[in-house]
Amino acid sequence: MKNLPLDSQTFIKNRQRFIAEMQPHSIAIINSNDELPTNGDALYKFQQNADLYWLTGVEQEDTMVILYPDNPDPKYREVLVLVRPNELKEKWDGHRLRKDEALAVSGIATVVWLDALDAMLQQWIHEATNIYLNSNENNRKASLVPVRDYRYAEELRARYPLHTYLRAAVILKKLRAVKTQEEIKIMQVAMDITEKAFRRLLTFIRPGVWEHEIQAEIVHEFLRNRSDGEAYTSIIASGDRARTLHYVTNNLECKDGELVLMDFGAAYGGYNADLTRTVPVNGKFSARQRQVYDACLHLHNYCRSILKPGITIAKYHEMVGIEAGKEFVKLGLITEADIKNQDPETPAYRKYLYHGISHHLGVGVHDLGPSFFQPIPEDSVMTIEPGIYIEEEQMGVRIENNIWITAKGNIDLMKNIPITADEIEALMKK
Repeated sequence: MKNLPLDSQTFIKNRQRFIAEMQPHSIAIINSNDELPTNGDALYKFQQNADLYWLTGVEQEDTMVILYPDNPDPKYREVLVLVRPNELKEKWDGHRLRKDEALAVSGIATVVWLDALDAMLQQWIHEATNIYLNSNENNRKASLVPVRDYRYAEELRARYPLHTYLRAAVILKKLRAVKTQEEIKIMQVAMDITEKAFRRLLTFIRPGVWEHEIQAEIVHEFLRNRSDGEAYTSIIASGDRARTLHYVTNNLECKDGELVLMDFGAAYGGYNADLTRTVPVNGKFSARQRQVYDACLHLHNYCRSILKPGITIAKYHEMVGIEAGKEFVKLGLITEADIKNQDPETPAYRKYLYHGISHHLGVGVHDLGPSFFQPIPEDSVMTIEPGIYIEEEQMGVRIENNIWITAKGNIDLMKNIPITADEIEALMKK
């Protein structure tokens, strides 16, 4: 990755937290993601398994981490498994970690080469009672492709059928939702780089600019600040295209009188930012655009006031929906009668706000966290991103910041990024 070296204490602390949740006499084995082919000998850009990265900080393919806190030999209570460096492969694909480099990144002193692992692992498993294996238990999981962790689970079950197998994902889902101070420091860098990109855009956007040109400005600013690049494909949606939530075509002209919705974030050190701002292409909100924008900002601030430790996403959405209904009446989008007669399963406000308001953020853009009906824990980092989408007016507005939810109150990690209509207009004049 392009970032400056991270403090290995980030990953040491994450492993300590995981080990504290393990049952006695247990071994945990987590695998990296696969390298995936495109055509011929070409590969997709490698994306590390977020769980493995969270535990080790290692971005390299063909990697494993093995945690066995009750191993009789203290040397092997934490083991990082790496592919043995190969001179020929390195000539094509670049440098691979040596043992001292892996220690500096992860804080794991014992490194075993992958081709020498089997004999040692067999002995450790014979001495253990339980085996923690990993699976993708993100509630947003959409792919049924049998990734490396799943194939490995099948292999171990065939070789060691009488052990008790446990789900590492249960622990990881609980822990990854709660951010440490070290993680917050890394995420703040991603937020700050994202701020630089947005401020750059405010002096760049004007009628006649194309959506892909805006995306190019974002990527340029990210890379020159040592970001790994886009945390996700940037959404640059001008005019009516802003009503398409995951519009990533980014190939049309931004015209005078339109708004342009921009949803983007920098990735840094394996962690992510996620910002949305909606600005007038010509630098000046019309009266109606400002009215809608200010209503969206009101919802944003309302969300921040109620998103606290202990609330469930279900209750949070219910409260936001009630407030959104009030704002939409003021905007003339719905009536009091619409609200009174609405189907509780499809509230009236949903015509103009048809997505969730928040999600967890961290090593995943949609990071792991508790389910819809479980309390949000202290020290979660979550997005706040209400939107208003008006088909009749070919307009979409969304405003998104990233919030650290602490026992002492919310901390806006994007507090320095311009958000009010007045701030945006003043900066676009420059």
